[in-house]
Amino acid sequence: MAEPTLETVREFADSFFYGSRSNLDMKFLRDLSPTEVGDFFEGLLQHLATTLDDGDAGRLVDHVIEWQRHAYTAHLDGKAAFAYDDVPRAAMSKPLSNARVALITSSGHFVDGADPQPLGVVDMTQEEAERRVGEFLREAPTLSDIPVDTPPSHLRVRHGGYPVTAAKSDHNVNLPLDALQALQREGMIGEVHHTARSFVGATSQLRLREGVAPEWAEILRAEQVDAVLLVPV
Repeated sequence: MAEPTLETVREFADSFFYGSRSNLDMKFLRDLSPTEVGDFFEGLLQHLATTLDDGDAGRLVDHVIEWQRHAYTAHLDGKAAFAYDDVPRAAMSKPLSNARVALITSSGHFVDGADPQPLGVVDMTQEEAERRVGEFLREAPTLSDIPVDTPPSHLRVRHGGYPVTAAKSDHNVNLPLDALQALQREGMIGEVHHTARSFVGATSQLRLREGVAPEWAEILRAEQVDAVLLVPV
């Protein structure tokens, strides 16, 4: 029998971030100190013991969310890698109630039968997308067209940068077509554009900003879109 491999707390925490235990729900552990990792699991086990008594799992959810918030706040503190001073702003040319609104999300959605085949791979699995996320980050993004009347059962999602389980269960998590269509029925927006679009946000940010985004903007102008709801993931 092979001897068990010993890990430090640091190695254990890092393994959830595209490592041997790749688990994107827990990848925030990488941004905690070893002491904080210990505090997180100690608290998790304490809450689990209480939950076994009363069945209320809400405290477990709250505990994980609290530590996620702490980890990401500490990770971003003092960093401005994605802060831009020259964000373009344009005034609406008409009231929102008369506007045609399009949806673009970086969630990685596509329509069944129209797989964008990332990295030239046919039927890439979510697991492979996570394993090859470094390659995605060097590639220009590919935009997938999604007719807004596509049945939910025909929607697919794949993304190497976040856990897609919730998006598979309810695509409105990050492809909020139902919410937009409800706003149209209520008269808050004039019209939902007939085609939503999605791409994998784990991509070359420079190519996105300098190359493809201006091209996408021209497509939307040609389609006479007045405003775009951007959903970053």
